[in-house]
Amino acid sequence: MAGMLKNGGAITTQGGVAELAESPAVRNALQWFARERQWIQEQHIQLCRIPAPTFLEQNRAEWMAAQFRALGWDARIDRGGNVVALLAPNHQGAFVAVTAHLDTVLVPRKPEEILADPDGRLHGPGVSDNGVGLAALLALARALKTFSLAAGPVAPLLVANVGEEGEGNLSGMRYLCRQSPLAPRIRAFLALDGPATDHITAEALASRRFEAVFTGPGGHSWSDFGIANPVHALSRAIALFTDEQQDAGSRPRSSYNFGAVQGGSSVTSIPSEARLKVDVRSESPTRIDELAQQLAAAIERAVLVENQRSTGARVVARMREIGSRPGGLLPPDAAILQHVRAVDAYLGIKSRLDCASTDANIPLSLGLPAISIGAGGQGGGAHTAHEWYHPEGRELGLKRVLLTLLLLTGS
Repeated sequence: MAGMLKNGGAITTQGGVAELAESPAVRNALQWFARERQWIQEQHIQLCRIPAPTFLEQNRAEWMAAQFRALGWDARIDRGGNVVALLAPNHQGAFVAVTAHLDTVLVPRKPEEILADPDGRLHGPGVSDNGVGLAALLALARALKTFSLAAGPVAPLLVANVGEEGEGNLSGMRYLCRQSPLAPRIRAFLALDGPATDHITAEALASRRFEAVFTGPGGHSWSDFGIANPVHALSRAIALFTDEQQDAGSRPRSSYNFGAVQGGSSVTSIPSEARLKVDVRSESPTRIDELAQQLAAAIERAVLVENQRSTGARVVARMREIGSRPGGLLPPDAAILQHVRAVDAYLGIKSRLDCASTDANIPLSLGLPAISIGAGGQGGGAHTAHEWYHPEGRELGLKRVLLTLLLLTGS
């Protein structure tokens, strides 16, 4: 079968990939990506105009399911909220899952916020992260169906999953890998996230997210001045924590981000509540635990100092974990890694291994073969109001995805 050597090992040479790519059906499919670039672009724009904030992906999920069905796939929304598409609903064998997350950090307030320049550049929330991945799923679905490329013993499973961003805590992938009836039959995961083709995420970056809430009685800014102030305590906690941290270049590489701070109702009122949300990440699980302990200590110290300065009512604080992403590492000799490297050599892509937090975290943490790669093109400004995507290079990314999938499925 294509994608396998006689001894059962993976194709790991450029020549082996070339033989697959030059077969008539595969060659036609690879050329199809360029011929249908306008159709792919139109799908990309349409899906990005459907708001899909984390926890509220339903409308986009329904749209994606309808597109899969129109392309001849059996598609449904599972109990986790994911769109799951199969070409042969009665397939009883194993699967390779190709996934792309539905949710975005920011959302368009109206469809017109997703703009397209004459040169094809897109602007707006989610066009790069992860509109490009979702558009790739649809392009892949149409190519596989049109050229009958999914007839191998291992079938492709296309998944538009929920809950990748922020406090979604990878809920869609957790369901797919642990609770879905299909979970025991998924042999490998290929997560499409963003456009870049210069990396292969084969190591899952662990992270933990926390919320701390500071409360007090509140009062008038003049007549009640002197009582403990939740915002003051919160601010001191952030300062105490950040002052204790190492430089960004220290090892193991770690990060922290106070991404949300809320509190108060007016400039003349002492607030009765303030809260913060923080994300901590590290290449070392031990270091993450240390950061969590330092955060708890900083909060405790900040409350103590604020209450010592108070002439009246005091503040209290509580901290809770609101998310945890497990780490994991793909073995260097894993077949999926050998496949994508062979494809990169054939296509002339120069890529490097990296460590990041993606949907691949869950399967990697469970010891399942998984990588996360970009779907092609160029993009930037992810998670900001200035996000953009340009389709130049999209076809190269799609070829990479298709060839890697065919090697994994033995098609």
